[in-house]
Amino acid sequence: MNKFSSMFGQVLQIFSRKDFFSAVKETGAEKGAKGFSSWDQFVSMIFCHLGQARSLREISGGLASCLGKLKHLGIKDAPSRSTLSYANSKRSWQLYEAVFYQLLRKVQAVAPGKRKFRFKNKLFSLDASLIELCLSLFDWATYHQTKGAVKLHLLLDHDGYFPVFARITDGLTHEMKVARDLSFPKGSIVVIDRGYVGYDLFARWLNEGVFFVSRQRNTPATRSSRKGRFPGTVLSLRIS
Repeated sequence: MNKFSSMFGQVLQIFSRKDFFSAVKETGAEKGAKGFSSWDQFVSMIFCHLGQARSLREISGGLASCLGKLKHLGIKDAPSRSTLSYANSKRSWQLYEAVFYQLLRKVQAVAPGKRKFRFKNKLFSLDASLIELCLSLFDWATYHQTKGAVKLHLLLDHDGYFPVFARITDGLTHEMKVARDLSFPKGSIVVIDRGYVGYDLFARWLNEGVFFVSRQRNTPATRSSRKGRFPGTVLSLRIS
């Protein structure tokens, strides 16, 4: 018997179907579903991303062009556009959150070891990126009068360089609003940009034993309390 597995099928082997269906049961993602399973939807959307499909027609047509070779992907037939559209609008997002954490635990187990820094503290990087969208297509993503955008807030763990937190908000949500909801293990070092400069947040982190590295704002509200000169390479020091 000949066995067939496309490159796409080999990518899907990264995801344990046993764990996937356990997540389906836990989240109740297929409650009331008829025929089109969560795995079918998952395969369709992975195909969308890897194939850079820009429409439901491209997803459906692309899978249909496999000419009977869909069985090795775990699906029987390519979904219709209406079926896939309905599933995308009605299926629970909690399922894919669970699948993300399943995969994260799996890759963390085989990730490279820690980088050799002089310190042994846990290191995180926190930043936000603005993703522009076409306002005529995404009318819910209002950013400016003629522009649309969402903002991706991402926390990166330098042990393996894995994202450990991600949140997508509208483009007008300030970084500080998301940063105040985060907590870190005692002794951690958080690297941030000046968009996260907030002295109430800094005070809370210090009380929790969290260190931080940040760029200062262009016009910080500070006052000099002491000045001094020192021998060697340090020419002057100002404590504010």
